[in-house]
Amino acid sequence: MIIQDAQSNDLQLPIYRSCQALEVSRSGYYEWLNPFEEISPEDCGYLDLVGQIQEIASEFTCYGYRRITVELKNRGYSVNHKRVLKIMRQEKPLCHKRRFKPITTDSTHGQPTYPNLLKSKKITGLNQVWASDITYVQLPHEHIYLAVVLDLYSRKCIGWDLSRSLKSDLAMNALEKALVEQDNRIFRGSYSSF
Repeated sequence: MIIQDAQSNDLQLPIYRSCQALEVSRSGYYEWLNPFEEISPEDCGYLDLVGQIQEIASEFTCYGYRRITVELKNRGYSVNHKRVLKIMRQEKPLCHKRRFKPITTDSTHGQPTYPNLLKSKKITGLNQVWASDITYVQLPHEHIYLAVVLDLYSRKCIGWDLSRSLKSDLAMNALEKALVEQDNRIFRGSYSSF
């Protein structure tokens, strides 16, 4: 209201300065100036469009308004993404992306846990200590597991393997590649290249 008065009284104060002085964001001012317009259910084809959006959102739970717009166009509807977004804000279809986080460590086992023997040791050269770990890499439609073997002195990855499953072959293949790399390094005489 104050910003509008400043504009109407010819004070020649730019809107961004007025917003800055009142500690209001410009986007908040413009949103207040032009409030969100609701689409009335009486609009032509509104209920049919809502039904299609609900159907797509339940079939493809990770789709947002842009992907739903593309799917609607594939189904023969002439609609733009702004209208789809307005409808989705009003109707709030269930389209929450489910995040899946694979479990690579099981800490609730009955096996004994061993102390860290390297805690007070100083690593002074190559191949004194190797460490390994397993993690996952998230791809657009799936995830894959990555096992790595590192030389703790050089911090170099000396063996790795990728797999779609978390079977023992994953870690064994990474270790085998590390051993082959170690043999090749000794054979080539590139042991001192670090």
